[in-house]
Amino acid sequence: MESCRRTLCSLSLLCVLLDIQLDGVLGATHVEIEHHLEMGRKLLAAGQLAEALSHYHSAVEGDSKNYLTYYKRAAVFLAMGKSKSALPDLTKAILLKPDFLAARLQRGNILLKQGNTQEAREDFEAVLQRSPDHEEARDQLMKANELEELQEEAHATYHQGDYSASITVLERVIEISPWDPDSRELRAECYIRMGDPQKAIQDLTPTTKLRNDNRGAYLKLSMLHYSLGDHHESLNLIRECLRLDQDDKECFTHYKQVKKLSKQLDSAEELIEQFRFQEAISKYETAMKTEPKIPLYTNLAKERICFCLVKLNSALDAIDVCSEAHQRDPRNANVLRDRAEAYILNQEYEKAVEDYIEAKEFDSEGERIDLKEGLERAQKLLKVSKKRDYYKILGVGRSANKQEVIKAYRKLAQQWHPDNFQSETDKKEAEKRFIDIASAKEVLIDPEMRQKFDAGEDPLDPESQQGGGGGGHGWPHHFNPFDSGGSFHFKFQHN
Repeated sequence: MESCRRTLCSLSLLCVLLDIQLDGVLGATHVEIEHHLEMGRKLLAAGQLAEALSHYHSAVEGDSKNYLTYYKRAAVFLAMGKSKSALPDLTKAILLKPDFLAARLQRGNILLKQGNTQEAREDFEAVLQRSPDHEEARDQLMKANELEELQEEAHATYHQGDYSASITVLERVIEISPWDPDSRELRAECYIRMGDPQKAIQDLTPTTKLRNDNRGAYLKLSMLHYSLGDHHESLNLIRECLRLDQDDKECFTHYKQVKKLSKQLDSAEELIEQFRFQEAISKYETAMKTEPKIPLYTNLAKERICFCLVKLNSALDAIDVCSEAHQRDPRNANVLRDRAEAYILNQEYEKAVEDYIEAKEFDSEGERIDLKEGLERAQKLLKVSKKRDYYKILGVGRSANKQEVIKAYRKLAQQWHPDNFQSETDKKEAEKRFIDIASAKEVLIDPEMRQKFDAGEDPLDPESQQGGGGGGHGWPHHFNPFDSGGSFHFKFQHN
């Protein structure tokens, strides 16, 4: 018996101790909850939203039966722009305290902005039932009724094919319910059908955040950017779709196409940076086969092939491709600039000047130095060509190398040597031609003089060199073998 009595006493003492410890724990938890609520309030007032939210999380975990704690956490979510996260907390607060009108009004406002007119109306009516004179609830209820009518009208005009009217109605719809993805998606569809993809993109972009797992919006946005020639942004957006579901068939099919084309276009530009112009041309030709349906990519490829052909000194081919590119995109200043350079290569300076002038017309701000300098150079070349064009004198292209220049010089020098002519008139004409031929050779085999001439300056023209004096045809370095009279015995110089 004594043993049993001692056991019972020990158990009683243990229970008392447990009660004391439990009371201590519960007391500490209550203090902690109050601390979290107070810190949350202060941090919210200071605008430190993330820190405030952390304290309200702790407060909710400590006391899941306090409707005010949920309401205050919802206020932080709203301040952070996370209305979707605020809704469950407001709903929990209303479940705990059905007559909590502030929570009902706040939830109704969120639902209205989300375009959910039926549930919003229920909240506003519940507020008015308990507080008939509540002005805000009455105004919001009227808005909910108006929104419902507008939504019906917007869909009706859309199905009738009156997209402009639908857009007008949807402007007011979105003003009332800016968080409603359906209205933005409908207006985006109207813009697409009216041929305004940029505005469609503006409406669709926020819907990727307004609707959970909005793969359809990412796919449509990617396709819109792709159609506008922005393959990089298209690729970024379709990857977002696949992050949500890597097995989405539509997104994966589009991803493969965009990735393939984007890789080809980027590779072509890298080849241009490496001066591998012929390979770049092949890449752009492949890209046109990869995407033959969207004109913007063909336009881009033609523009860049035109550029590459100029860099390869393929004047005639460049003129043909640049002309096609210009026909496809008449306001493209880059194409006009490159065709002007092709005309210069082909010694058609007047056409080069015309193209540079037209290109400058499309430079609305007048800030492109390449067009300004190109026009000045083309005008100089045109002016010089009317006096003496050394390339034309020798009959060589502007890309001719030193060996080609010398070969052409020897052939013409033999043909026009004065000793080949008998009459005085023919001999004088031959002397003049012979001097021009020798001058042309002298300029074109000297890198410094040739560079000056290519820039539109005649290195043998005193007027061009000194800004005055007589022009005319001079012998290189002021030496004329015919000045001494008498016979001149011609010998080739093997430079």
